[in-house]
Amino acid sequence: MQNHASIILNVARQQSLLRSSDVEAHGASRASLAKLAREGTVTRLSRGLYTLADQPHSEHLSLAQLAAKHPNVRVCLLSALQFHGLTTQAPFEVWVAIPNKDRAPKSDYPPVRVVRFSGPALTEGLEQHSIDGITVQITNVAKTVADCFKYRNKIGLDVALEALRDAWHGNRVSMDDLWHYAGICRVSNVMRPYMEMLA
Repeated sequence: MQNHASIILNVARQQSLLRSSDVEAHGASRASLAKLAREGTVTRLSRGLYTLADQPHSEHLSLAQLAAKHPNVRVCLLSALQFHGLTTQAPFEVWVAIPNKDRAPKSDYPPVRVVRFSGPALTEGLEQHSIDGITVQITNVAKTVADCFKYRNKIGLDVALEALRDAWHGNRVSMDDLWHYAGICRVSNVMRPYMEMLA
């Protein structure tokens, strides 16, 4: 049992967030992981996901938690805005884009808000960020702004306009990038008057 505990602790020190499957892949048992959680050495964050009890985490831990369980999700809209520092909103759900026909990811924590994309709207404008040792796919700033205009009825036009202004005035986007993603998201006509005001 002690040997299993040391394996688990070594893995936890290397990757910050620890899945039950990671423990088994390294030859330790889930029972040993559960025992370490009962003793308080590791903390259970959500079903099947653990971390060292004294491990410091980034402010975007919820994104890493979700990506650890669902590596193919793409963080978008309000959650991407928050990650890029372009909103005063603090969404309690993680907004993710998935393909039209995929099953929505299930998560007891963090709560998830799903939007469905297809074609280039799903595949373009993604960046990979390492958060707490987990690779997370997040839409880039220009794509996120265009997505906000596309989903303005869900998140509010005021949020989309704030994101556009902050991204532009903070030199986080170019006009070419904005036009590119506006075209992909089919919101060029919606964004045009606001982009012309900026230019």
